[in-house]
Amino acid sequence: MSDAPPTSVSAPRVVAAFAAIYLIWGTTYLAIRIGLESFPPFLMGSFRFIIAGSLLYAWSRSRGAPAPRRFEWKATAIAGAFLFLGGQGSVVWAETRITSGMTAVIVSTTPIWLLLIYWLMPAGRKPGRLMLLGLSVGLGGVVLLVAPWQTGVRDVDPVGVIAVLLGTISWSIGSLYVRKAKVPSSHFLSTAMQMYSGALLLGLAGTALGEWGRVDVGSVSVASWAAMLYLALAGSLVGFSAYLWLLRVVQPSRAATYAYVNPVVAVFLGWALADEALTPRMLLASAVILAAVVLVTMGEDTIRRPESPA
Repeated sequence: MSDAPPTSVSAPRVVAAFAAIYLIWGTTYLAIRIGLESFPPFLMGSFRFIIAGSLLYAWSRSRGAPAPRRFEWKATAIAGAFLFLGGQGSVVWAETRITSGMTAVIVSTTPIWLLLIYWLMPAGRKPGRLMLLGLSVGLGGVVLLVAPWQTGVRDVDPVGVIAVLLGTISWSIGSLYVRKAKVPSSHFLSTAMQMYSGALLLGLAGTALGEWGRVDVGSVSVASWAAMLYLALAGSLVGFSAYLWLLRVVQPSRAATYAYVNPVVAVFLGWALADEALTPRMLLASAVILAAVVLVTMGEDTIRRPESPA
């Protein structure tokens, strides 16, 4: 895929791109769980994005992207801090405490946080009734998932849930920041620089937490190495590239439908392949949260539609 805007878009190419973000991103949560069997969370994220960022940077430059300037590195470093250290780092760490399926369900609330943060920004637009309903339903779903009224043994760790929520908020802030930041015009070069910056910050976080003492290269399982490469190549390179391309050729609300599908894929794979427990309350909470995301996205479309050119 090139950085130039496409003059025509074939249906098979669009279908392939949607399949990539639907299926590949849905499987990355289980891949993270497998990788965590041998790698500590922050260093695993650092290794993943160093690999993906290096390959994507080299590819972008070979395709004619100009060398980045200092102010562009600064902007992408800020974006990388929110997106990869705060966003991805929190999600990976949370998977040491909660299941991969539940992590994916909570991450699906990202459109809700994007809406709230955008609303609070200067000149932000107040959400309509449908979006407010979605926000309320989403909050209820998270409360149902955590079940603070329960006593005794919990089937969902509240600390892990909070970590994922903080990660989605950080990802949302970074997503809104990068839209206005002075980053390279090449989407792929910009993404590579953000990965580089995020990888450095994740590595520093892992170092500060003493994770290097938990890395034994000789004892890393074949499954964990495979998961690492899958996350770097499929999850980061293919997934992010497909998503960036879709944002340019279809309506953003259509591209965002991955938020509905990824949790379904992740929950099923976690149950089928990793013996992750599923309770009726967790399934109900998942359905409530996904319904909230649908409501928020529908409400956002009703605001955007009048602004579209005839």
